Amino acid sequence: MPVDPQEYRSIIGTFATGVTVITSAAGDELQGMTANAVTSLSLDPIMLLICVDKSSHTHDVLDRGGVFAVNILGEHQEDVSRLFAKRAEPEAGTLRGQAFRIGVTGAPVLEDSLAFLDCRVTQVLDGGDHSIFLGEVVDEGVVDEGKPLVFYRGGYHE
Repeated sequence: MPVDPQEYRSIIGTFATGVTVITSAAGDELQGMTANAVTSLSLDPIMLLICVDKSSHTHDVLDRGGVFAVNILGEHQEDVSRLFAKRAEPEAGTLRGQAFRIGVTGAPVLEDSLAFLDCRVTQVLDGGDHSIFLGEVVDEGVVDEGKPLVFYRGGYHE
């Protein structure tokens, strides 16, 4: 008996996750997306993985640029999460009006996040309708000591 995708989505929604914005760059094109499919992968070398919908603009920019930053959002950034949850075309030199700096890899790093991990893509794996990007962390930092933004059962929580 096949698993119902809507029931699966409802069940997986009971797993509380932190909220991030994945940012990437390909040349002067900048792009970002809200994501909670982020997982620590290895300590030697230090790596993590992100899962990105193959039909998204972010996937295209990541594929071409080969770099990304994971920006961990604080409870004060629900509006930022909602902004990057909307589909939008990549922009040259701007990131949807959000303050950022360019990280070591060339990926944009949001200035107001709790922390960030700046990564270089080492491998891309097939994951059905998503790609799994493995990234080696080349820079990191804590920006703010605030509390995290959490997503649970389709809503934001503190």
